Amino acid sequence: MASRLHASALLAALLLASVDASAQIGKRFPSEKKIVKDPVTGTMLTFLTSQPHGDSKIYPTHPQWTADGKWVVFRSSLVRGEAMAVNEASGDIVQVSEGGYQGMLNLARKSMQLYFMRSGASGLQVVEVDLARVFADSGAGKMKTASSYQRVAGTVPAGLEGGGDMALDADEEWVYFRVGKNEAARHLPAGTKIEPNFGPRNMGAGPTGIARMNVHSGEIRHVVSVPFQIGHIQANLYNPGEIVFCWETGGKSPQRTWTVKADGSGLRKLYPEASYEWVTHEAVIGKDEVAMAIMGHRQIAGAAASVDGPATDVGGANPGQDQAWGDAGTREKPTGLAIVNLRTRQMQIVGQTPSGSGLWHVHGSSDGRWAVGDDFSRSVYLIDRRTREMMLLTTGHKTTAADHTHPTFNADGTRIEIQSAMLSADGRSMNIVVVPVPEDWLKRPKQ
Repeated sequence: MASRLHASALLAALLLASVDASAQIGKRFPSEKKIVKDPVTGTMLTFLTSQPHGDSKIYPTHPQWTADGKWVVFRSSLVRGEAMAVNEASGDIVQVSEGGYQGMLNLARKSMQLYFMRSGASGLQVVEVDLARVFADSGAGKMKTASSYQRVAGTVPAGLEGGGDMALDADEEWVYFRVGKNEAARHLPAGTKIEPNFGPRNMGAGPTGIARMNVHSGEIRHVVSVPFQIGHIQANLYNPGEIVFCWETGGKSPQRTWTVKADGSGLRKLYPEASYEWVTHEAVIGKDEVAMAIMGHRQIAGAAASVDGPATDVGGANPGQDQAWGDAGTREKPTGLAIVNLRTRQMQIVGQTPSGSGLWHVHGSSDGRWAVGDDFSRSVYLIDRRTREMMLLTTGHKTTAADHTHPTFNADGTRIEIQSAMLSADGRSMNIVVVPVPEDWLKRPKQ
């Protein structure tokens, strides 16, 4: 009996050791890289992952590539609950966190650092990872303990009800994060009208707020409180001390886009929208510009079919068709990929699909040359902002996919990262894909 107990204990210890080893920071995995020709457009797609691990990219509001431009960081169940990175040239995959993370992955643009939140004993920890050392030691096969690469920059006390929707400031000194109802309420002026839920998804009620933490000292300061639910906090990666966020309802908001300074001043509507406009998926794309979609995805009640035939069906698995959202999102008014200037406050629409849902998740190159957007069919369109020419760049990424393509430019505006189920047997599991801006477009005059 004792020998059986000893054997069981030994087996349990061996299993635990194998689990720990499989979740070790710096662990390397073989390349899955494949070059696939888009069968419709002919674009050569670089699948940096190609196996059904359930990969997903970082959200388009945040950087995707490391500061040296060599690695793409992503989420995957290859090691469940851990962040991964893939080398764009070699295809090598490396685990870059240990102990898990929650919420947004934040890549620094000036240094080889990764920041994220994870649960700690007394609240949410902000963790910093030294990616340069991880990649170097992993490549040499000489990894040390996780604490050699990961540092707790500070802890958000549980009483702040902090959320993982975090953003790293352009100065790489501060991170911004959401705080909950009770903390936000303490900073609201007396008598502030608190917004209720909005829309059929029963989301959007406030109050919530934003706070910031210094990643060197751990100091926490309150930034702003608002009477509605905050979502998609992002920092202007080109202009320190500037934040963009949204009123999150899960669909159409009364006023989607907002901006504020890091010291809490200058709170205002980024794009003051009309009741008939369905604004969504804002992303800072340059020092002075934010891209967003003004949706044109809904049928006009009682309208006759166009001369091109009946309107494209954009219902089914796609959002926003529920009549409880009201009348916003039709093409009775201008729609498309809009770009707002943070300084002049002027807005321009740079492109829109002629039919179907219209552009949905949007982004742009920081040099102002290109814009990109996807639609409900998971097709990706590239736009020359100077000429307004629009081309179908890639398609066939399956409407059954677990998520949308979420196109996002790299730092120099030559490549776009998406997530795709094109290769998935189940039609859902996604992979990480890099799509090039065509060479003939890159050769076009910049002015």
